[in-house]
Amino acid sequence: MATVCIHNATLLAGYAKMQSCAVLVEDGRIADVFSEKRLAQKRFPAGAAVYDAQGAYIAPGFIDTHIHGFAGYGTEDMSVDAVMAMSDRLGAYGVTSFCPTIYPMELGDMERSIEACVGAMGRETGAKVMGVHLEGPFVSMARLGVQRPEFVRPVDLEVMERLFKAGRGHITNMTVAPELKGMRELALYCLSRGIVLQAGHTDATYENMMEGMQAGILHSTHFFNAMSRLHHRDPGAVGAILINPELSCEIIADGRHVHPDLIRLLLRDKPQSKVVLVTDALKPTEQERCPLYANGEEVVMEDGVFHRKSDGVIAGSCLTMIAGVRNLVDWGVAVEAAVEMAASNPARIVGLGKRGLLVPGYEADLVVFGKDFSVLASMVGGRFIKNELA
Repeated sequence: MATVCIHNATLLAGYAKMQSCAVLVEDGRIADVFSEKRLAQKRFPAGAAVYDAQGAYIAPGFIDTHIHGFAGYGTEDMSVDAVMAMSDRLGAYGVTSFCPTIYPMELGDMERSIEACVGAMGRETGAKVMGVHLEGPFVSMARLGVQRPEFVRPVDLEVMERLFKAGRGHITNMTVAPELKGMRELALYCLSRGIVLQAGHTDATYENMMEGMQAGILHSTHFFNAMSRLHHRDPGAVGAILINPELSCEIIADGRHVHPDLIRLLLRDKPQSKVVLVTDALKPTEQERCPLYANGEEVVMEDGVFHRKSDGVIAGSCLTMIAGVRNLVDWGVAVEAAVEMAASNPARIVGLGKRGLLVPGYEADLVVFGKDFSVLASMVGGRFIKNELA
């Protein structure tokens, strides 16, 4: 594998911002990070590729742990080819790893969708599939959003066993409603198998959320959306996440799912290390042709989100990770903090190994983007999947 050096960059390492830096990649990993003034002292092997970033940002590649589809392909297609097509196209938007996310469906279809995601692992030509995010089926009928009610289930360990077997150990994270009967047993089952549990699509009381934390439900899905509201007599799921610094949360930073001022409030209250930027993007995100379909229903894009054509209800997000980072910066978040939420935090919270930081020994998954937030290059495991650097 080729040696690559990208220099004259503003380094967003996932924990700090540093000017005039270089990153050296060897054998698919980050070999060194150093200042520009040390560049002249370096000796590279014959054939090494050296690129001048011309002051652009270099950051760990973005990790989207909640994404249903992209560019007309989605997990609902139940196809290895569809997941690989998502992988191919996400790199242009700075994504180097993702967890394809599956809605509740008929049980056999869920198994087939999981199998398709797992079947794509190791065959990707773009962003790497890290594992599967199950957004259900054990969620609240009172907080469905646009999930299909006929496919939502009470907690059933036999069903969970079927889903786990379909995933062959590659279910990384799962959205659940902590208030459901039998949730403690489900949580213990999942945690013993390395599945990160997220409270979401939940009508939980504050006490339910505390019991969920005791059982190991320490992350949460698209904060503020599809969860019980803050009330002065019952803080609900929203209050539990705000009150307890141990609880981490996803945010959809499109300015539509959550008002920017509420994200500012969250970041004033919650340690930024506990906030994970996600897109929750639907299948037609960045799709060029019409009609558009998501979760089996026709949708239209209006005001920056998808709406069901049948009734106008918001169906989901069309956000990209680079747009989410740009939005956070526009709302006053430091660019290095936005990158932490897009890369370092998801890698750590969902347990994705040595990713999300630009430090020696970590996977060489990185993104280079301009001060205008245009993606110039993306690299996965030391291999460019997009490269517009000179």
